[in-house]
Amino acid sequence: MMTRPSEVTRDRILKAAERLFAERGYDGTSIRAIVARARVNQAAINYHFDGKDGLYREVLRAAFQGLTANQLSHAAEVSSMSREQALSEFVRRQLHPLLARDEAARHMRIFNWETVRPTPVFRKLLSEEAAPFMGMATDLIRRFLPDADHRSLVVAAIWLLGQCSVFVRNREQLAGPPVELTLDESSVDWLAQLISRWSIQGLAHPG
Repeated sequence: MMTRPSEVTRDRILKAAERLFAERGYDGTSIRAIVARARVNQAAINYHFDGKDGLYREVLRAAFQGLTANQLSHAAEVSSMSREQALSEFVRRQLHPLLARDEAARHMRIFNWETVRPTPVFRKLLSEEAAPFMGMATDLIRRFLPDADHRSLVVAAIWLLGQCSVFVRNREQLAGPPVELTLDESSVDWLAQLISRWSIQGLAHPG
């Protein structure tokens, strides 16, 4: 089936915007720059995305789904594992972007910009899109802390995610001096096992 010209244009705008938002952040990226890189006119951005905020929202949604879809697609499989196996698999998938290049790396740079200069667009997107992923993480924690209240479960889920995201978000810095962390498949597997072991020990003996 042939791709319609409007779909080609939309995809070209998204790819150009993703690269620019990763390089410069939301505030540092102008519509003019996106238009120039995508080789379209501003009317095309307004038509497909209703302006810069709408375009940024679509880039963020693709980035967020790219980093969570793999977890969610294996939710049923993970739920049938023992709690220890399930946590280890969850951690391994959270660290998978350490091995990814190009698109995944751009996604992480966009999220890093949001850490420094959060935007209302990102906050709104999280409020609408993050529930399934946070629900999965919270359900996993509940298997270790069945008597914990909801607030404690959410905090523990955020804590677990943080053990992984500190490496993923800072991948480029950690690969260089003074840390010089090797990020090949075997070392990432080792890191996943280490984080899993420590997390299991902590959750199994929380008090």
